[in-house]
Amino acid sequence: MSDESRPSPPQERAGTRTAVVIPAAGRGVRLGPGAPKALRALNGTPMLIHAVRAMAASRWVSLVVVVAPPDGAAEVKSLLDAHALPGGTPGGSWGRTDFLVVPGGESRQESVRLGLEALPPDHEIVLVHDAARPLVPVDTVDAVIEAVRDGAPAVVPALPLADTVKEVEPAEEPGTPEPVVATPARARLRAVQTPQGFDRATLVRAHETVTGDVTDDASMVEQLGLTVVVVPGHEEAFKVTRPLDLVLAEAVLARRRLNDGF
Repeated sequence: MSDESRPSPPQERAGTRTAVVIPAAGRGVRLGPGAPKALRALNGTPMLIHAVRAMAASRWVSLVVVVAPPDGAAEVKSLLDAHALPGGTPGGSWGRTDFLVVPGGESRQESVRLGLEALPPDHEIVLVHDAARPLVPVDTVDAVIEAVRDGAPAVVPALPLADTVKEVEPAEEPGTPEPVVATPARARLRAVQTPQGFDRATLVRAHETVTGDVTDDASMVEQLGLTVVVVPGHEEAFKVTRPLDLVLAEAVLARRRLNDGF
């Protein structure tokens, strides 16, 4: 069935629209010197473009807001324009999914808040996705959205851990031995990925209420006393942080080309 002939997603018929905020203002120092991490090339295409494509692949997503480095919004807008598809709004689109670029802040938390503030009022579900997770499959994106539609205020995709985890007393000197404090039960632990999905009002309230540093948006919702639920993640939704991750990502893309013909 062609994309044009597929039925509209139930979300559109019900009037509940989904937007994605992609904070891409970080410098990515662990990947080494050069362009910001989100603009590093993966198979000749910036990771950010792969990430936007992954979100736009979902028929539920009607808008992607990219939060660019404060001094790089024009560059990111030009990059998205160069890869855009015809048929959307004057601001640019990827087929049925429109995009918008806004300048970010000094922290990831501030950048997400700025992205939220840029959303039109008719988007009631919001995903927050790491630009450094360029290969997340569309089924994972859809699973997150469907769980929010079913009533969860916050949803995260996650995987069981393969390794035993140790809680340690951090060393004062990096690289020196650290005493083990405890060994958490691995069966109760999950490695969290993105996109994380939220009822928009809940995420806005979290950003208005939680002022301390956090590592993800779901933990802000937890601090409101609300339940965050987990859906199955995917091994290809890994975060590209170090040079070896780029090698793995290239291998995943090569396998996709071989299996799917693109």
